[in-house]
Amino acid sequence: MMKLHWSPKSPYVRKVMVCAHELSLVDRLELVRSVAAMLKPNQRLMQDNPLSKIPTLVLEDGFTLFDSAVICEYLDELGQGSLFPRQGADKWQALRWHAFGDGLLDAAILWRNERERDVPLAALIDAFTLKMRASLKQLDDEAQALAETPFSIGHITVGCALGYLDYRFADFGWRGIAPRLADWFAETQTRPSFQNTEPTAG
Repeated sequence: MMKLHWSPKSPYVRKVMVCAHELSLVDRLELVRSVAAMLKPNQRLMQDNPLSKIPTLVLEDGFTLFDSAVICEYLDELGQGSLFPRQGADKWQALRWHAFGDGLLDAAILWRNERERDVPLAALIDAFTLKMRASLKQLDDEAQALAETPFSIGHITVGCALGYLDYRFADFGWRGIAPRLADWFAETQTRPSFQNTEPTAG
């Protein structure tokens, strides 16, 4: 059995777990609760990943894989079906949305870290807010394409990014910025893979 360093709150872990559900691989994963705080490196986790980051996947032969993008692609080779289109326009669209979703998550996590400081830097908060609004408007323009394109790693990552905004930025009201995207997200949330990976405070 493979071992996955895991947290119920990490959106990057959620992306891996959504893939695992979609590819019927959950039963092959042993979930190891691992805390990966920026200022407190996890010595146990560092035995498998010296960067002390999650998700980290330990294969049955002890070989380790990180980060989430690599793990998702590895699971895709093992699983039933495929979330990574192999060629053509669908491939590049899926990879673009994958990168877009990861970029949103990167920005959102830095945004959250900054706003939780004792004295947040106003210029930085404004910059993150501007980028987030612009990104959501762009994705809102692409909502129809998201709905019409075969479900892929791109859809998963964008969905996990929006789920993270719900979890950590409920007061931001992103649906008012991107109503068409909100409709697409609502449909995506009906998939069992998303329902079974809702972030929790545990």
